[in-house]
Formats: sequence, C-alpha cells, structure tokens
Amino acid sequence: MTIDRRTLLQGAAALGIGGLAAGSGRLLDSVSTPVRAAAAVSGRVVIIGGGMGGTTAAKFLRLWGGTGLKITLVERNAQYTSNIMSNGVLTGQETLPDLRYGYGALKNVYGVNVLTDSASAIHPDTRKVDLASGKTLTYDRLVVAPGLSFDLLPGLPSGAYNTLFPHAWAAGSQTTLLRSQLRAMPAGGTFVMTIPPAPYRCPPGPYERACLVADWVKKNKPGSKVVVLDANPKILAEPVNFGTAFNSTHADVIQYVPNAVIDHINPNNKKVFTSAGNFVASVLNPIPPHRAAAIARHAGLANIDGRWAGVDVLSYESTAAPGIHVLGDAIGTTMPKSGHMANAQGKVTADAIIKSLQGLAPDPAPVTSSACFSPITMSTASWLTAIYQYDAATRTMLASAASEAPSISSRNYRDMGRWFDGLMADTFA
Repeated sequence: MTIDRRTLLQGAAALGIGGLAAGSGRLLDSVSTPVRAAAAVSGRVVIIGGGMGGTTAAKFLRLWGGTGLKITLVERNAQYTSNIMSNGVLTGQETLPDLRYGYGALKNVYGVNVLTDSASAIHPDTRKVDLASGKTLTYDRLVVAPGLSFDLLPGLPSGAYNTLFPHAWAAGSQTTLLRSQLRAMPAGGTFVMTIPPAPYRCPPGPYERACLVADWVKKNKPGSKVVVLDANPKILAEPVNFGTAFNSTHADVIQYVPNAVIDHINPNNKKVFTSAGNFVASVLNPIPPHRAAAIARHAGLANIDGRWAGVDVLSYESTAAPGIHVLGDAIGTTMPKSGHMANAQGKVTADAIIKSLQGLAPDPAPVTSSACFSPITMSTASWLTAIYQYDAATRTMLASAASEAPSISSRNYRDMGRWFDGLMADTFA
C-alpha cells in the first residue's frame, strides 16, 4: 500500500498520546529509514536553525524530495539540547547530557550538509545568507527556524539571566545554574518564578516547573514555598489538572498569583514588584517575555508587532519576504509554541517546498498537532493534546480537537518517556 505525503502528515498529527515506538537512545546518529527518490525535484534549500522544526524540515525534505535537493542546515551548536524534559534537570531526574541529540543521522543517512556555524545576515533580494565564518550560501528556498530571544525584565542588569537570575527557558547553562541555586536554597526558603504574557514557549511548561519544584522542596527543603507570579489571568494549559495540583496536591507549598504583571525587579534584595503585590525570593526564576530571534527580526521577517514572524500557514512562507519559510517558536500564529508543533510544522514546510519546486501549490488542508506530557510530581503526570486544521475563511489553523488527561497518574508519567523518545527519534533519527 502506498502512503502519500498528506496521509503521512495527518498520521504525524496524531503522534502524541500512545502508539509511539521508543527511540534508540538519547544521542541518535543512525536510522534504518531509507531515502526514497521522489518525482524529479532539484534545488538548493538552506535551513537556519537545527532545533525541532529545522531538523525535521531537513530530514523530511530529503525523505520526500529525494537526492536531487541540495540541503544545507546551519546550526551554531554541534548538538541540540532538548527544552522538553529539561525541568527534570532541576529535580535531578534528568541531566543535560541525557537531553542532547546529534546531527549524525542528518549527515550520514540523509546526506544533509550540516554546518556548525551561525547566520549573520539574510539577503532576500539576492537569496543569499551570510555566515559568521565568512561563508555565503545561495538558496532557492530558505527555512528560518531560529527560535527565540528573551526580553530583559525592568530592573535587571544586562547579563542577569546568565549569572544571577536564570530563566532557564532554553536548556543549557542557565538550567544548571538554577539547579545549583535551588540546591543551595535554605529550608523554609521561597522559590519565586514569573510567567510572561502569552504567547510563550510551551504553554504548560511554567506550571509543570512549579509542580516539580514544589514536589522536590517537600522532600529536600522542608517548609519552603513556591510562588508563581503569572502575568496571565488564569492557568493557560491543562487548567483542570494544574488546578488540582495547585489547590490540592501542592496546596501546602504553591501560591499561585494570576494577573501578576511585573513592574520591575530589585536585583539587590530579589524583590519582585507586580500589579498583584510585591514578593521577595530566596531563589528568583524570572521567565521573561519572548520574541523571534534576532536573525529573523533583522531580516525584516518579524512583521507582527515587531516580535513575531507572519507566515502563510499552508506553507509557512513568510508574509514579509517571498521564498523564505519561517517555523517554530519564532512565528505568530494560532498554534502553540512547542517542540511537538515545530516537528509538525517542519513536515508541512518540507512538503510545501517540494511542491513549490515542482511548480505546484501547497496542500490546501494541512493538519498539525501539539501534544505533551506534564509532570505533576516526580512520579505522576498529566497530558495535553490538540489537533489543528486549516480554516480557509480565516486562513489560520484552528483547533479541531483539544483535551487534557482525565486524571493525574503514574501511568501518564511512564508514557511520557515513550512519547518523548518517539518524538525525538522522529526528529533526529
């Protein structure tokens, strides 16, 4: 039986709760999936960013487009560190090396040219990309999947996130720093975290972090508190299960404060001044507002409030510059900013680029999905899933099905590992 790309896209949209094959390990460098030649397709595709979206696009361009495509992935890091599951580093259940993934499969199996470099400028008029190394790449189609930049919250000095008050919303050295600060916090201390106004990366992520830290301090820092200062009016993801977590499971530890818009932070005494009152921290974890990464903004792609890149969601082609596709956390759409969603967008983008190089229109009815598991304690979890379909009237992706787990359970926690390994194998193996 032959499966066309649209059927595969729809199948990928269902990837999430259950039915996933485990990956071959945390550092995936080989795979048995063969590259299959498509109808004659040729062209040069450059991809900036080797995260969930960019890597998926590169892989499936090769799988569906065949060997006639010349694909180059530009990524400054030799390995990708997953933001998904990185809250577990704070509790010692994960380590950063456990969350790192290589580009060996892209290079050795799919024949993608992977450059450890960074893009310094994009020239849409000449279809060229300048690299920090001094090289220049020419493209027929460009994919920009650069991730995010983070605003500096009022009152904090430059560099504060890396040295004093880590947001740890991009897995890496800040995650390790926050872990060290949490371990050094005295019993009876107060862990204060802030949640920025939506949209931000991983809607359930901050609530998950609050729950994991709360469970950890119960066991390791008796008498401590976790204060959650949410700039939004309510819990934005999995409200039933996170509501249960805040009001029951962790009611003796977590203080949840909605509508807490930050005015400023005093770095000397770790005092956070908000519209809902003022709070003093022993450990301060300020998650700041997000925007598209600098390379997208400097190229003129961030045409939504100067913060997000506008795209046609049939192809993820920029509404500011033809021939450039933008995906993942940097775009402004109705879809959440999540690793699972970036994976789905990478496939839609790959399919659309192949069609464009054949002189064809993109799929008129793409389907994407977002799914994730959210730890509530160090041994139980909830989950969230949503499927998005194209709405021609609004030219947006609308959620056709969205749900959260009917209950918090240890089984969900066990399934989380299978979901994660399956998603990362689909992206990096």
